[in-house]
Amino acid sequence: MTHLIAIGGSDAGISAALRARELDPSVDVTVVVADRYPNFSICGIPYYFSGEVQPWQSLAHRTSADLEATGMNLRLDTWATDIDVAGRKLAVRNPDGTTEQLPYDELVVGTGALPSHAGITGLEGLGPDDGVHVMHSMGDTFALDKHLDERDSKSAIIVGAGYVGLEMAEAFTVRGLKVTQIQRGPEVLSTLDPELARVVRAELDSNGVEVVTDTTVNAIEKTSAGITVAGTHRGEPFARTADLVLVVVGVRPNTELLERAGASLGAGGAVVVDAGMRTGLPHVYSAGDGTVTHHRLLGVTYLPLGTTAHKQGRVAGENALGGDARFAGSVGTQVVKVFDVVAARTGLRDRDAGGYSPLTVAASADDHKRYYPGAHPIDFRITGDTRDGRLLGAQLVGRLGTEVSKRVDTFATALYAGLTVEQVSELDLSYTPPLGSPWDAVQAATQAWERTHREGLTA
Repeated sequence: MTHLIAIGGSDAGISAALRARELDPSVDVTVVVADRYPNFSICGIPYYFSGEVQPWQSLAHRTSADLEATGMNLRLDTWATDIDVAGRKLAVRNPDGTTEQLPYDELVVGTGALPSHAGITGLEGLGPDDGVHVMHSMGDTFALDKHLDERDSKSAIIVGAGYVGLEMAEAFTVRGLKVTQIQRGPEVLSTLDPELARVVRAELDSNGVEVVTDTTVNAIEKTSAGITVAGTHRGEPFARTADLVLVVVGVRPNTELLERAGASLGAGGAVVVDAGMRTGLPHVYSAGDGTVTHHRLLGVTYLPLGTTAHKQGRVAGENALGGDARFAGSVGTQVVKVFDVVAARTGLRDRDAGGYSPLTVAASADDHKRYYPGAHPIDFRITGDTRDGRLLGAQLVGRLGTEVSKRVDTFATALYAGLTVEQVSELDLSYTPPLGSPWDAVQAATQAWERTHREGLTA
């Protein structure tokens, strides 16, 4: 009987274990989890703080009992410390502090990523008891929840204005805190072009969030007045103090275990794998946020996304049983809700499209026929290759309810299939006046790109 060990209780590790048990119910699967919360939705944490998801147990994709019912063995509060590649053994530290060697036939490593500290002085020495928080695990969730319950906090500073930072700005605002959001770049949500990111910023402004851009945070200090964040704003000294600080400035791949075992590191410092998630170490696979990503337009990159981790884990679990599955690649599709605005992107922007000849065109189109009540515009930026007309990417922002997520998925599908911008205009998309138009907003945007491209060719 094959014994598969998966390290990591989040998306990649659990997906690998589930796929293995699905394909062969006789396989012996052990999942080593560093905490007591396997298969919890970290992406759902902001909605717990906003009160939209209650209780916290609802964040579990599956309970421990559900997972064990599939036949896998969960080793909770168990820390993987070393891999003996030649002997095919995994060293672990048990909850009681004892150590153990677990033999395996195949090993899938899904250790994920760790919060980035971005070189901020003082961050290493401060924690939840001081009022300084990160948001990466259920333990972080409980620590922040305790802070909000036990202290009369009136203000919060969020360092970082990416997806989680924006979602937490909304959650804190709903909880009655005065929020200041600090962003290093010129606009929030740096995965969008500034022209669309400004729409998101306006929504934050209208909901009372103070957004401070072009600001680099260098230090965090606990003072008598609270937690002080200091740095530079457009070259000038900057400091702001609040009752609590949340730092969400990105992640770094957690590769220590595999690196010690001899695995190679690549893009972003993540573990190098082939399309089958093989590390090059015999019988060892890697998947998820600690692993490089194959991007269908860029090649190998580092792009940690939950959707990618699920897919990579599934491939690793299948191949650990002798399969030949391949991770088909990502196009970087992302979406976020910020109060009553939804922003999404997929594929490449001009600045990402080295090796292509990109042209980006802005467009705006109503989400459905204007004569039917409640129509709202969606703002688009479409990027295509001027050499062959191939679609390279799309960005879009609209009001909640305008089906932005559905429409970005149309672009993501087109990117996966390698369609041209013109071919997107030819797609047979659904239409009824309350929901769309004979030419969907997606196609109004791609037709705008086509017109601009033609004008450029004839100019």
